[in-house]
Amino acid sequence: MMLWDHYVFRRGNGVHELWDRLFDKRPVRLLYIAGRGFDVRAQSVMQEMVTGLQASGRNIESAQLLLVGFTDYELEEDIAQLTEENAACLEAIFAPLGAVKYVAIGSSSNGEDDISASTALGMGIRAVLAEVTDQTDIVLDVSSLPRVAYLALLTSLLNKLVPDKTIVKDGLHPLAANGVNFQVLVAEDARLDGNIRAEDPSNDLVLIPGFTGAMHAESVRDWPLVWFPILGENRVSQLQKLMALAEIPDSAEICPVLPHPSLNPRRADDLLVEYATPLFASRRTPTTNILHVHESNPFEAYRQLLKAMQRYKESMKILGGCRIVVTPLGSKLVTLGAGLACFEMRPADLNAKYGVAIPHAEPKRYIASISDLKGSKPEISALLLTGEAYS
Repeated sequence: MMLWDHYVFRRGNGVHELWDRLFDKRPVRLLYIAGRGFDVRAQSVMQEMVTGLQASGRNIESAQLLLVGFTDYELEEDIAQLTEENAACLEAIFAPLGAVKYVAIGSSSNGEDDISASTALGMGIRAVLAEVTDQTDIVLDVSSLPRVAYLALLTSLLNKLVPDKTIVKDGLHPLAANGVNFQVLVAEDARLDGNIRAEDPSNDLVLIPGFTGAMHAESVRDWPLVWFPILGENRVSQLQKLMALAEIPDSAEICPVLPHPSLNPRRADDLLVEYATPLFASRRTPTTNILHVHESNPFEAYRQLLKAMQRYKESMKILGGCRIVVTPLGSKLVTLGAGLACFEMRPADLNAKYGVAIPHAEPKRYIASISDLKGSKPEISALLLTGEAYS
């Protein structure tokens, strides 16, 4: 049985219906985690939630906004200015509910020399987890967070709230999480995500905390490697850099992951053309290995990817074990689905005959059109991952 065999996922107006039921007639102690980035879509998400929480009958005992900033990006002047404006707007929107606290992630934000990107990420994630105390509700808004950050936050928060994924105690599902409601919010606009260009991928491989053993442990080096690159527009240089840094061997079983069904019915075909050279011409990946996942439903993407990972784990037992490597370069909802699959697949037993890794070659620069960002009409989606709904 999968953890999210039954799940709670809402889009558009359904998000408000979810919040009406979730916050009604009970005390709410809220930790709201968002990115101190340039993506102004985060404002519309936060405004919707704050408005919902200010409705009559709400009992907000406490609320804190945690803005996670990043110091290692080289941004154009107009994008850097937009980042500052966005942070000020987010703080103003949240002000009626509570105070703001900042957490910085980056090698230049920790006051130490020669700190690796993976170490800096781990330190930032621990700083965020330290803020998780007695809250009834935790919200992770990924709208203005880089992919590597929200994947690390998603999996680390789940690991804290669901330390045991298998044992059902007193008839409770593990996702009951002692009643803590953890939801992920995203302002989804797959077209805009595809138009935000990521350039100059770092030479420093970043590993998501908790998913490092499958890349570094000497005991697994001889295991066959299964690679799931989740493809998105304008990320070919990132993929090629990661192939080199993560040392994806020629013998790897490569399973490209494409969005289908999609709002753009030709999107999967266009991505196949874009990645033809690194994945098909150079590596001769069989087209039968292609995996299609739902663009707009992260739980369906989670199910499809998880089942594929489980099949490879079982079939490769005879070879002693396998390493499963996931590279999420797609749009936000598909990436969230991949994060859920990796969280569930991560072995709890140190002696397990497989491992899961999420390596990433984080870009140093993001290039985006300010008019596109401000003109976006995103649809808000909410994933309720733990809490009373699963009890």
